[in-house]
Amino acid sequence: EVSAARREAAPRLERAVSEQLVDLEMPTAGFAVRVSSKEALESLTEDGWDTTEFMLASNPGLPARPLARVASGGELSRTLLALKCAVAGLEGRETLVFDEIDAGIGGRTALAVGEKLRGLARSCQVIVITHLPQVAVYADRHYLIAKIAGDAGALTRLVPLDEEASLAEVCRML
Repeated sequence: EVSAARREAAPRLERAVSEQLVDLEMPTAGFAVRVSSKEALESLTEDGWDTTEFMLASNPGLPARPLARVASGGELSRTLLALKCAVAGLEGRETLVFDEIDAGIGGRTALAVGEKLRGLARSCQVIVITHLPQVAVYADRHYLIAKIAGDAGALTRLVPLDEEASLAEVCRML
């Protein structure tokens, strides 16, 4: 039953993620889910007997290949964001933490990622660690994270920023 449910859900997930990728400056990319099974008792684990792999065709005419092997840093980041957007809210209210989800991107693509994160924040709490001002400007609240190294080790300091300090930090990032 679990295997059948996975195979039934895969095309819906493929469509949902592919639609999200369009908004993230990957309009020609194709996302696919490959579910393969070894329907034998010895291959049965607590997760079932399926192996599920995410596939990406980043350019038209190319076959979908394993995401982990073919995606650049920017493609991987955006595919993860698209996947999170596609399934957001399915498990109720949630908090999503993205640490440099904008790796390997810049310019207009960074703006698209910022817009997508802002949209995602309408349905759940989103915490984003970024070095890109194009992404940071979409946040409702800003915090400065500072690491302080000392003899006893390192401490991380989180400082809430008011509107003026937020503007100064975005300018510094620029």
